[in-house]
Order: sequence, then C-alpha cells, then structure tokens
Amino acid sequence: MDAVCSAYCYADFKNTVEKEGGRYIPIRCGNLNKATKYIFRRFKISPPKLVRDIYPRVSDVVIKDLVTISGNEPVLKAIEELDRRTLSVVPVIGDNNVFQGIISMHEISRFLISESTGKRPVYEFNTENFLKVLPGYFAKNGPKKSFKAPIMTGAMPFELSIKRIKELEPEKPLLVIGLREDLIQYAVDQEFPAVIITGFRKGDSIPVKTNRYHGSIFISETDTAETIRLLRLSTPVKNIMNPKPVHLHADDHFDEARDFLLASSFRGLPVFSDENEFLGIVTRRCFIKNPKPALIMIDHNETDQSVEGAGEAEIKEIIDHHRLGAPKTVKPIYIYARPVGSSCTLVYLHYKMYGIPVPKGIAPLLLSGILSDTVILRSPTTTETDRTAVRDLENISGLNHEKLGREIFSHSPSLKNADPASIINADFKEYRERNLNIGIGQVEVTTLEDIENIKEVYITALENTARERGLNWTLLLVTDVIKQNSLLFSNTCPEAEKRILFRKIEDHIYNLPGILSRKKQLLPEVLRIAEEAPHKKNTAASE
Repeated sequence: MDAVCSAYCYADFKNTVEKEGGRYIPIRCGNLNKATKYIFRRFKISPPKLVRDIYPRVSDVVIKDLVTISGNEPVLKAIEELDRRTLSVVPVIGDNNVFQGIISMHEISRFLISESTGKRPVYEFNTENFLKVLPGYFAKNGPKKSFKAPIMTGAMPFELSIKRIKELEPEKPLLVIGLREDLIQYAVDQEFPAVIITGFRKGDSIPVKTNRYHGSIFISETDTAETIRLLRLSTPVKNIMNPKPVHLHADDHFDEARDFLLASSFRGLPVFSDENEFLGIVTRRCFIKNPKPALIMIDHNETDQSVEGAGEAEIKEIIDHHRLGAPKTVKPIYIYARPVGSSCTLVYLHYKMYGIPVPKGIAPLLLSGILSDTVILRSPTTTETDRTAVRDLENISGLNHEKLGREIFSHSPSLKNADPASIINADFKEYRERNLNIGIGQVEVTTLEDIENIKEVYITALENTARERGLNWTLLLVTDVIKQNSLLFSNTCPEAEKRILFRKIEDHIYNLPGILSRKKQLLPEVLRIAEEAPHKKNTAASE
C-alpha cells in the first residue's frame, strides 16, 4: 500500500510543481492486495496503472505529427510530398480522420509499372483533380465528377480514330486532342466523359455545340504528350493506395518491431492502438536510437525490485526509506532518502518543503500508506516525523488514524482462502548479497490461528517461488498486526536456516515475537546470515 499510494501521490506532487503538468504518470508493477484495493475504492480514486515492464515500445518512437493525404488527392501530389519531404510513407486519411491506407513509392511504382503491361489501362478520374495537375481551365464542367475511362488521343485520320475508339466499346474514353472539330464533335455527340483540348489559344472558341453535352471540357495549356502524362497522375490516391497494409501495434516491443522492419522491404509502417485506432507511422529512421523511458523509483532503489526493464531506463529520481543499493547513473540525479517509517511520509515532506498544501483528495492516500507501513504507528520503524505527518494529514482529511488503520488491517488477506503464490509475491523484495540471492515477502494478517492448516502449502509455494525466480533463499514474514507478533516461513536452504537465531517452531517455521518490520528487524538478520553462509554460485536459477 505504501508503494502504490506514494507513487500516486508523488506523481500528483510533481505535476503540481512543474509547469508542464500531466507529464508524470503513476504506475505499479504488481497486483493490488485486498487492503490497497479497499483504500482506493473507499476514497473513489483510480489506482495507478499496472505495468509489467517498461521496455521501449513502438509508442515511444511513433511519429504522430505527420504529413497525411486525402484519398481524393491526385497521385502527383503524393509523389511530390514523398520526394520533397523525403518521406518513406504517407497515410491516406478520409472523412472524420479515418485511416484508409498508406501510399509509398512502392505503391506508386507498382501503379506506373502496371501501365506498361497487358491491355490499355483504364484510369479512375476525378475532374476536380484536373486543375491540380494541369495548367488550364474548364470550358465546361459537367455534373459527372468521377468516372473510369481509358485515355485516347486523336492524332490519326478521322476514320481510323473512330475505328480505334469503337474497339474500346463499351468503354468510352477520355479524349485528349488538339483543335480537331470532327473528333471533338464526335466525342460530344457520343457523351464521352471528358474532352481535354490542347493547343488552344486564349480567345478561341470551341468549334462545336456543347449545350446538350453532359461531360466536361478542359482546356490544357500544355502540349498533348505532357497533358497525357499528367492526366495519368491525376488518378485519386485511394485507387492505388494499400488499404490493408502490414502494421505495428503501439505496445509492440521496440527491439522486435525494429528487427521486423529491417528484415522486410518496407520503409515505413502505420501504427495502431489495441482499440484499432490509427496513431501514426514509424520508419526505419525511428529505430536508429534506442529510447530510454524516464523513471522515478519510489519506495525502492534497486532495479531488481523495480518494474521489468528498469535497468535500461533513465532513472530520474529516487525517493525511498530503505537501505541504499541504488544503480549507477550516467548523470547526477535527485535522491531523497530518510530513515522514516513510510515513503508516503517522504512525499508528505515534499509538499511541505515546497510550501504546497497537501490536497484534500491526496491526504487520505498518504495517511493510509503511512498507517499501513508503520502498522498504525506501532512498528519500530516509526519516527516522530511519521507521527507529525499523521497528525497533519488527520486534520486535512478529517479522518481518525486509529479508525482508518483498523479499517485497513481488517481487509488483510486470509491465508487459508488466498492463493499462496499471490500472497508471497504481493509484497516481495529481492536482495543480492555476494552470491546469495534472497527473496522476502511479507503479509499482514489479523490472526495466526489458522497457520497450522496452511503451513505445508505455503512452504511448498516458497520452494516454487525460489525455483521460478532463481533464488537460493525465499522467506515469508507473516505478521499479526493485532498481537504484534510474526512467524517466518522459509524454503529449504540448510546453509542459511542453521544460522537463524530466531526460535524454531518446526521445520522451516520460526517464531519472531515483537517483529513487525521486514526492513528494520528482519533484513539485518538475513543479511548477517548471508555474510556468514558459504558463498556458492546460485544453483536455483539453473535448476
């Protein structure tokens, strides 16, 4: 509870202090225990998001501020954007910002190559694109804006031109022609979808009657060959785009996505969320530098105890009240460590140091964290600083600390009905002492009377935990917060167990009267044993 509450409250503090609020996001790397769930539910606050690891993701490098293109824009515009901005891929976006597909030089090359294979190609035209690719103007803009048609020019004698046109039936072509009255009249009479006239001088009149013509007549101010070339590139992008491209998800691991992209022929790929929302694109250049997530470690300072991937993150700050085993950092960082009973006390002190009133909505969480970690101020780790914080937080929140503390511990788990692995791992810390790998879990209960019925199950669970985590020695401190007494469960570790000074009740179970704190009372004894035990290589991991 102390770890989760302090993370939530310190994120609030940082977002209040810094001008760019909202940059700090509280996270947790394990499941919430029953008491912590109760506290967040009681005060109607959403707990920090569960994050299993912080290895770099595609979301860390996705390009969101990007160039897009409408599906109705001409292919020529896509070519210009790709060339001018040296882009790998351009997303095609439709109405309401809906992702329609992508276009890259791959799609454009395939489109241009297809013109040289097989029969005469048929293009989809949008008359609005004529003005975007051709210098000129409309002499008549017909009602039909979109149509499919092959391109035909009129360089041959009239009879031969008509013959070639009829060979295209039932399709009617888009006619590109100079001032040839006979062919233009034929195209108008036959309701060709559009006629592009070249070599037309300003001031000349169209030498045919067009009042009954439903197509479009466009006057091109460039020559016939160039007009045909540009007309092909007036094809709407949506007709040549890839509507279902290979894509990545925002949550894909950075290394895996990089390797996939580099092994493929793609220069860039779209990125989607788990809800299938288009987020942006990534290109090969996005993977040149491995991003390092920024991390503040609170209520711990060793990467082995942190979220997976912490060792590769950029550690920005450490806020803790445990022994120091902090990782080396490239740059100087802010470390605030004091021997108080709770990390929530340290967060409270930060509000005070900066002269910021503790928000009324934050005070109950800080108070809960302190009461949980100090066992309602009864733990030997409790300091006068913790007591002062509790008195102040009582005044802010209007809560009574004794009553709230009893509420917290009334939601302690029942060992008999709980999953042993979940109990052990809920509040579990690992320590590396020379060649001995140690893990210690702690659980607070309100009675030890049911231990006899579950002891064998929990010792077996400790053996499994040691094997799964590659540990030599795993321990579970079961603390009765009412009677202020604890039992210590151990896996089979003869070299360590024979050095335990606590009274042995039976195999792998020890009585620890008056012991409430793992950090201050149990850990020093465990570390002493680790120093005295023979230092062998860890064999649990290889097993």
